[in-house]
Amino acid sequence: MSVLLVGSIGLDTLETPFGKKVDVLGGSGIHASVSCSFYSKVSLIGAAGEDFPQEHVDFLNSRGIDTAGLQRIKGKQTFRWDGYYEYDMNQAHTRDTKLNVLAEFKPRINGEQKKLPYVFLANLDPEIQLHAISELDSPKLIAADTMDFWISGKREALVEVVRKVDVMLINEGEIRQFMDTPNIPQAARKLIELGAKSIIVKKGEHGALYFSRDSFFALPSYPQEELKDPTGAGDSFAGGFIGYLAQTNDTSEQNIRKALVCGSVMASFNIEDFSLDRLKSLTHAEIVGRFNEFKGFTHFDEMNKITA
Repeated sequence: MSVLLVGSIGLDTLETPFGKKVDVLGGSGIHASVSCSFYSKVSLIGAAGEDFPQEHVDFLNSRGIDTAGLQRIKGKQTFRWDGYYEYDMNQAHTRDTKLNVLAEFKPRINGEQKKLPYVFLANLDPEIQLHAISELDSPKLIAADTMDFWISGKREALVEVVRKVDVMLINEGEIRQFMDTPNIPQAARKLIELGAKSIIVKKGEHGALYFSRDSFFALPSYPQEELKDPTGAGDSFAGGFIGYLAQTNDTSEQNIRKALVCGSVMASFNIEDFSLDRLKSLTHAEIVGRFNEFKGFTHFDEMNKITA
């Protein structure tokens, strides 16, 4: 099965304790689609300016990503983010953001793309996400991501997105902000009462939580020793998650749990180098090996009978 993926295409300038990179490939749609491409075919919808290097398009095509939906907007510059991280890599500090083409981006989804069964709406203005949803022909599963900026500025539109998607991805700070409570399980319950079918709470180096009306699942993060750049980790997580669901065409509870592990596997590789550099050299054998490591360190047997 294929995935329709709508997200930002950007050029990042970023600095971590391990180096600095200028105008490297970034954006929520980029990280998610590259991660997803290891599991399924991807059709990417996004906007870029005249300054977006052709070498990046060639790289996306080399991953089998359909870039026919990449809109080149004449006279405009590509979305740019400039930020830095200190040794607490869970916290990004923004120096500058230039929306550029994103200020007027409206997804154009063609007839074949509208029929794709799996859809991921990466972090974008919720009004853009709602427009994309309105263009779809009854997909099997829609997942969407968001951020604190939209929670503060476009709450009503974001609530509508939550009600229309099957899986909402959100980080721990954002769900607390959105539902006005410091307690994550309570916030998740309130979000489900608002209309969400299921929720994934991304907790960075502390893993991820999955909530639905009838179930709960907690997944630790990979015990990371290589860490250079966390930019796009959440998007890589989402890409691996939706990609595995599309590959298996199975949205059962048990398969969703495996898809969460696949997402964590992809995020763990993404942060090992700057931009997409680690994913450019990643192999399927490495993915399977790390998935099996997750299986090993999260398994335990039943408790023996207590006799005291």
